[in-house]
Amino acid sequence: MTLSEGFTIAATSGPPGPLVLASPHSGRDYPDGFVATSRLTLPQLRRAEDAFVDALLAPAVLAGAPLIAARFGRSWLDLNRAPEELDPAMFVEPLSEHPDQSGDRVAAGLGVVPRIAGFGLDIYPGRLRLADAQARLAEVHAPYHAALGRLIECARARHGYAVLLDCHSMPTPPAAGGTVPEIVLGDLHGCSAAPSVTAAIEAHWRRAGFRVARNVPYAGGFTTAHHGRTVDGVHVVQIEIDRALYMDPARLVRHAGFARIATVLGTLAEHLLATVPKLGLAPPWRIAAE
Repeated sequence: MTLSEGFTIAATSGPPGPLVLASPHSGRDYPDGFVATSRLTLPQLRRAEDAFVDALLAPAVLAGAPLIAARFGRSWLDLNRAPEELDPAMFVEPLSEHPDQSGDRVAAGLGVVPRIAGFGLDIYPGRLRLADAQARLAEVHAPYHAALGRLIECARARHGYAVLLDCHSMPTPPAAGGTVPEIVLGDLHGCSAAPSVTAAIEAHWRRAGFRVARNVPYAGGFTTAHHGRTVDGVHVVQIEIDRALYMDPARLVRHAGFARIATVLGTLAEHLLATVPKLGLAPPWRIAAE
């Protein structure tokens, strides 16, 4: 296996629609030698995964939305972090200083090259070579986001706008506003997507019977910040799904709830493909040109 095989794209038949799907944390493969040199077992490393999210999205792909999904596990490389989110303490060589190195996620061990996996366990027995991290970024992280950018641009070029759903799973979160949300939508507090897009997604989940929160505790990550450009007609919403709804988190095994979540994601794609053309999402210059 080469690092260039770092993601897959499930395309749709027919012309591109305005909707794109991404699953940056569902990868379950690891490069040769990584598990053997880690302090952790494969089951421990897999605790960091958003297991089966790519499979949950299969009905949404059939509805007409292409999906880009990670192949490598999040314990090895986190595709929803900025490439500068590196922990200087993890490396043999000194790093060039960057503000992202001092962020909360890096401090918690959850940078672009994570220091910890599930249960806060250290992944590595010692420090890494900087060249190792740079290879992961150059051969997987950069190509993934370049490919995602092309999917978005293909949709935007045809329709004048694009909507990206960046899909994740989460541990059961703490109560927000007195209730425990089952779905958390992140749009960087209104900065990465038009309010009408987030509202349409929220309404769909609520109609399906789920408790929904916005931006707490997850407002979005690198994908929403990097690709969300409402001024250019690109709208990005992160969707976090309580993984206990569709699998046993302790054993990483699907249960009967899997089919329900997959169905709701499929009907969400159908709903958005029918609804977003009516929301006026194209930037003003596009509307004026028509």
